Amino acid sequence: MKSRRLLDYIFVTLKGMAMGAADVVPGVSGGTIAFISGIYEELITSINNINLSLFTILRKEGIKAAWNQINGNFLISLFVGIFISVLSLAKFLSWLLENEPVLLWSFFFGLVVASIFFVGKEITKWNPGTVIVLVLGALLAFFITELPVSENSDSLPYLFMSGALAICAMILPGISGAFILVLLGSYKTILDAVHERDIKIVATVGLGAIVGLLSFARLLKWMFNHYKNITLALLTGFILGSLNKIWPWKKVLETKVFGEKVVVVDDMNVWPGAFEGDNKLMLAIILAIIGFSLIFILEKAASKK
Repeated sequence: MKSRRLLDYIFVTLKGMAMGAADVVPGVSGGTIAFISGIYEELITSINNINLSLFTILRKEGIKAAWNQINGNFLISLFVGIFISVLSLAKFLSWLLENEPVLLWSFFFGLVVASIFFVGKEITKWNPGTVIVLVLGALLAFFITELPVSENSDSLPYLFMSGALAICAMILPGISGAFILVLLGSYKTILDAVHERDIKIVATVGLGAIVGLLSFARLLKWMFNHYKNITLALLTGFILGSLNKIWPWKKVLETKVFGEKVVVVDDMNVWPGAFEGDNKLMLAIILAIIGFSLIFILEKAASKK
């Protein structure tokens, strides 16, 4: 694993905060942020090292060797950043989603469009297979964004399953874990539990997330080791297909009331000119350009380092 100074771990925490902020928004994946910030494969590898062999290392070589095996400093720094972001930004981002959705989605739309180029250029060999996988990934992500929303549920076993499925989506660039929670009908329950510090629900979802993460990371690690270009093409397709969900201008077709909250369960993308209300076009374009540029600024900073 990489040797880091304290300042490096502070930057890892900041990257975790960016991932947490993205994961709170239904439509943007924290996995995309991990990829563009250059920590994606290290994250998957570190999680993958949390397995039964760890107990053998712990017994024979001690705590320090086991901690190094899982790249513990990196994981702690990253997840501290994610939790700080989720706990501190959940309410603010919820407010933006309700009050300034066009501007919020415009920023993320620009960011995600740039991510397509960023992830796609990592593919070292293009052939019919990678193109087919990219198209299939885009179609699958598009299909997921068109699925109907389920009724809200607060059953603990259901929330455990929701946490496991959502974390798998969260570490996949392009597929939003928060949007999976919306589809499953668990998003509001979990967001309210975070706001209200409901330990029982947060712990149940967190346990499900740990189980899902440890299981899914092994599959991703295997895919990167054996089929890296195919995997990158699939992830690029996921990001491309997810653009359908985060297009800023939408016409609401159907809403449902979950508790005291009105949630959009069906909408359609429209051109800015057909948008009902103030389309905030100029400001939206500026924010999209900022989001787009941010990816390349991050890449340039990482390459300099």
